[in-house]
Amino acid sequence: MNMPSLPHPMPPPKKKSRVMILATGGTIAGTAPANHPNGYVPGKLPMDAMINAIPGIHDLTDIQWRQVAGIGSQDMTFSLMAHLANQIGALFESDTADGVVVPHGTDTVEETAYFLNLVVKSSKPVVLTGAMRPFFTLSSDGPRNLFSAVAVAADAKAVDRGVLVVMNDQIHGARSVQKCHTLDVAAFTSRTCGLMGAICGDCLAGNAIRYFRRPFRKHTHQSEFSVSPDLLFPRVDILYACADMPGDLIDGAVERGARGIVIAGVGNGNMNDHTIRRAAAAVQKGVAVVRSSHVGAGCVLRNVEIDDDAMGFVVANDLPPSKARILLMLALMKNHRPDQIQALFDTY
Repeated sequence: MNMPSLPHPMPPPKKKSRVMILATGGTIAGTAPANHPNGYVPGKLPMDAMINAIPGIHDLTDIQWRQVAGIGSQDMTFSLMAHLANQIGALFESDTADGVVVPHGTDTVEETAYFLNLVVKSSKPVVLTGAMRPFFTLSSDGPRNLFSAVAVAADAKAVDRGVLVVMNDQIHGARSVQKCHTLDVAAFTSRTCGLMGAICGDCLAGNAIRYFRRPFRKHTHQSEFSVSPDLLFPRVDILYACADMPGDLIDGAVERGARGIVIAGVGNGNMNDHTIRRAAAAVQKGVAVVRSSHVGAGCVLRNVEIDDDAMGFVVANDLPPSKARILLMLALMKNHRPDQIQALFDTY
């Protein structure tokens, strides 16, 4: 006797992920006269107005938001970065968010991203985004960038890829991303290491977010660095090397209290002879000197044109000067010997 088949139980509905938006301002939240994007005020739009203007964004995930700051990113400080890092850490530790999105001005977004990449103690997605045009101007890139950033932050495959920057349908790693154009919406690149991924189509349709690689260096939950908002960061100056660079720039930085100096060097992090001698003298006074390059891509190699071992210099590998400054500031809170600092540059 055939028994009637029982209906298959319906699977439970898939639980939506939870994304917290921590807004800091920037062009993406800028206000401008109609069709005049060059005369705007950054960081003035409320986040709810921006979110509600993007069709389908609430279908991606459960969204909450919080205003952390309302500034142009040229005014970003390390104290504010540390405050942001601690807010992100608290959200993940209390399990109130599965991912975080940080709308941010584009001028220093790569610096904040790398800072967070070194100090946030979680493998959950942290995604920074921004815009080259204010949110409600003609052909604004802000709505699409914010939508895409939320989609990546809600994506389980973004876990343990370090802090990400999502702009113009491209997913950049915090360590490799660099701004490469003053005005173009395609303003960011990851020249040396390549993209972390890309958004290829409709995020609501599935399979649109593609990943190409994972970070090559330690990051986030693997990192030994931690910060608090009231932490006093050591002064680190960046000096731009060029033809006939005056060596007394090194002396001026030391006299002003710099504990570290990053040389934005020519070519392979190079500088002229009298600047090298002044930099070596600074090392003898206990000031850390890191050789980076302002070329924009490639690695600074150790002991090639300059005897770094003899001079006591550190090389930045492929970190640009702005990111080398961030790592050196954090390194100086832990170590002071050039070989110890070099080991951190080789690790992070």
